[in-house]
Amino acid sequence: MNPSIVLSVVIGLFLLAGVRIVFEYKRAIKFRFGKYIKILQPGFRWIIPIVETIQVVDVRVITINILSQEVMTEDNVPCSIDGVVFFRINNPEKAVLEVEEYKFAISQLSQAALRDVCGKVELDIILSKREEMGKNIKGIVELETKEWGIEIIDVKIKDIQLPENMKRMMANQAEAERSRRARIILALAEEQAAGKLLEAGKLIDQSPSAIKLRLYQTLSNIAAEKNSTILFPFPEEVLPVKTKRTKKKN
Repeated sequence: MNPSIVLSVVIGLFLLAGVRIVFEYKRAIKFRFGKYIKILQPGFRWIIPIVETIQVVDVRVITINILSQEVMTEDNVPCSIDGVVFFRINNPEKAVLEVEEYKFAISQLSQAALRDVCGKVELDIILSKREEMGKNIKGIVELETKEWGIEIIDVKIKDIQLPENMKRMMANQAEAERSRRARIILALAEEQAAGKLLEAGKLIDQSPSAIKLRLYQTLSNIAAEKNSTILFPFPEEVLPVKTKRTKKKN
């Protein structure tokens, strides 16, 4: 076999072995004999085989679940809380060189911060102010990850599991609160209705004609039932009639 052909094949394989494609949403950390050289931007890249290696880092927003944590709140209520962390790598060099397995490190930091934050407040605050709890956890985590070239975008509390007896107590409390509100609304309605009836009564007292109209309306409603018999215990003329008084002119 022609030595020049063999040499060409070897050189071709050598060149192909060093070809790397870096996607737009990633960055490649280049090492030469284990020493950091530079960050490779997206596109077609070539490295020296065997001599140089790369480590690819995703620079998109990444999510990590915070595993369910057993937390004892300030008012001594045990509960299980989990969440999710959103972060982005701003400096791939630091994310690779400053911390080993940054995803695992962020997960552990988030779990510890969740227990610390939720353990210092009462259960009612955790249930009603999840957004605020998430911001407090984010503040603790980003203090550490800032040195790693990582930006914590947000932390959300997803689920809060309570003991069964606590769920029953909260359900009873909610039912009692709904009953209290219903009674208050009913009392206000009765008060308003009584006021309107009082005003209507005063208007009717001022006009005997209104009394007759009301009487006719009642009779009409009663007459709608065909099996009803209406008896008048007194003639209509007995109803009071307002008469005008005339003053004698001197």
